[in-house]
Amino acid sequence: MTGYIALLMFAVVCLTLMLGYPVAFTLAGTALAFAAGGIIAGVFDPSFLSALPGRLFGTISNTTLIAVPLFVLMGVVLEKSKIAEELLSSMSRVFGRTRGGLGVSVIVVGMLLAASTGIVGATVVTMGLLSLPSMLRGGYSPSLAAGTICATGTLGQIIPPSIALVLLGDVLSNAYQQAQLNLNIFNPKTVSVGDLFVAALIPGLLLVALYTAYVLLYAWLKPSSAPPSDEAPLPLAQVLSGLLPPLLLIAVVLGSILAGAATPTEAAGVGAVGALILAYSKSQMNLERLREVALDTMKVTSMVFMILIGAAVFSLVFRGFGGEELIHSFFNQLPGGVFAATLVVMLLIFLLGFILDFIEITFVVVPIVGPILLAMGLDPIWLGIMIAINLQTSFLTPPFGFALFYLRGVAPDSLATSAIYRGVIPFIIIQLLVLTALWIWPPLATWLPAQLNH
Repeated sequence: MTGYIALLMFAVVCLTLMLGYPVAFTLAGTALAFAAGGIIAGVFDPSFLSALPGRLFGTISNTTLIAVPLFVLMGVVLEKSKIAEELLSSMSRVFGRTRGGLGVSVIVVGMLLAASTGIVGATVVTMGLLSLPSMLRGGYSPSLAAGTICATGTLGQIIPPSIALVLLGDVLSNAYQQAQLNLNIFNPKTVSVGDLFVAALIPGLLLVALYTAYVLLYAWLKPSSAPPSDEAPLPLAQVLSGLLPPLLLIAVVLGSILAGAATPTEAAGVGAVGALILAYSKSQMNLERLREVALDTMKVTSMVFMILIGAAVFSLVFRGFGGEELIHSFFNQLPGGVFAATLVVMLLIFLLGFILDFIEITFVVVPIVGPILLAMGLDPIWLGIMIAINLQTSFLTPPFGFALFYLRGVAPDSLATSAIYRGVIPFIIIQLLVLTALWIWPPLATWLPAQLNH
């Protein structure tokens, strides 16, 4: 009976978040209110709350999560120092003279921004401000321009080094250990963030390739909707000066992780320092801008950790009400076994992506369903990439996709909201195709980590 109280608590949290209340305080406040009511009614054991200080200390002292502020700092520096603007200008002059070339430039630069910022909102807003006016002035179809920018912005979910993968890796590692302990497997294995980074490379590059193919096909079928630019091409030296420094920085960060020379946290530190040096070398960093960078980094980091703390309180109270046992029983009785259980979870995450950010889903939903699915035999690396791409798709889906809201906030009034919605539909289909391909061929995610770990 108390398990249904846990489900009611989850529903109340979703409803409260839809009303616009702060996420972290909604999670913790709702959970503590239900716990207090449960203690008074005699249906909640207060001893569960005694584990809370240890959980919170473990969260704050987690060395893996130190990568979050460092990757945020790296991304904010590259954004504030106008390196992204220089990149887009260079790439558009390289590809712009071909049909659909400006769209391809947006995808390439968006991929590089995704690899540097790892934050969907930052990438969509930056690309919306920089590239949307250029695409509309260049005669691009409004729906194609809007769809390309929104879809490219969501690559921050899957292209490493992604903050979403850092957080997901930490949660999945805990879920995997709990699943193994539930199966009486002692000395349990863990899931490293580095493995998730490696696993995301092939699916991420596949998405970029399919986005590019779609834009070029659209330009070929409807030449007037993606005309070539009449700007003169830049000299090669000027192109390389804008392209190579950020590419080199990303290569050092990712390469050190892939080669096993650095942990994601250490690589994030190298990336943050490298971004500062890069900005300084281009005379784009002064004391005032450094202050802005520090404040923005602090705001994002504080938000992430406050949500993390709220989610820890919520999951503890949820477990205290027996919600985890109820869900475990539901999945075990579900016809279709692990296939049906995975399908239900993927559908749930997709739907929750309409109303919750990836951070809330990662820290609230994954700890509940993750141990159950992993105990049923799913590969944790494959499950992590499936969840990441699923969340990426939900960012695009009308009418509640977060990427749509981000672009609407910076787009001119002349761009109709309906055009944004129409533009993202082909990209949603592409992402669902990649998700289906991953389901049918799990080695798309698991092969590369297995090769590098040999």
